[in-house]
Amino acid sequence: MPEDVPVVDFGTTSGELDPAAPRARRRGRTTLLIATAAVLGLVAGTCAGYLVQADREPTKLASLSQPVVAQAKGAGPEPLSAAQDYRVKTDGDLRKLLLKRPKGAQDADWLDDDKWMDIAEYAESFTKPAGAFSNLVGDEFRRAATTGWSVGDTYTVDIRLVQYRQEEKLAASDAAENGHYWANAKENTHSWAIPGTSDGRAYVHSTPKTEAGYLPMYEAQAQAWRGDIAMEIWVYDTKPISKSKIMDLAKRQMERL
Repeated sequence: MPEDVPVVDFGTTSGELDPAAPRARRRGRTTLLIATAAVLGLVAGTCAGYLVQADREPTKLASLSQPVVAQAKGAGPEPLSAAQDYRVKTDGDLRKLLLKRPKGAQDADWLDDDKWMDIAEYAESFTKPAGAFSNLVGDEFRRAATTGWSVGDTYTVDIRLVQYRQEEKLAASDAAENGHYWANAKENTHSWAIPGTSDGRAYVHSTPKTEAGYLPMYEAQAQAWRGDIAMEIWVYDTKPISKSKIMDLAKRQMERL
């Protein structure tokens, strides 16, 4: 009989055989026959199972089609009214969303009869019209509606609703943010959040503009946006302008959008 063969413990890392590991005996023919019988038994069992299944009636499969769900009775959801659907209002005549001229006031002398501003006219209201025109093209300017009035010889109001197509970017919010930047850049400026807006603000500039031969001119403004429309309000007077005056205009104008 040959000598026993040592078994290697693969759990060690030293590279040497573990002296405490037991020695395994060489397996004889009896073990092989038992293993073969076990395999044949598994094969025979499989064949017997196959024969039993062959003698049975086939089991019907469940239908793949699902029952039709009956549609709920009654009409579908009601369409939004014009008051609820923002696009119904803003895709119509934008001029109808502008604040109405108050009683006792006169139309501003700079105001066009149709109250529309095309891209060239709107660009002219900037200090650098050529650059503004190029930016407005890139911002997908759609149209602008404007109104304004004067009370007496010194108090004036100018309101603009500027609409963008917004196919590539949110230009209305960008325009309002740009307005905030320049409003805050002026010295001695106070500002307040406009209720009902995400980031709209009203500004009062306490230091007047002065020019030889003219009375000092005080200024207040409001910048906000909703959807695809940016709102701008400018108020001028030879007397300081109160917070309540610019805030009232801004709140009422945003409520119409």
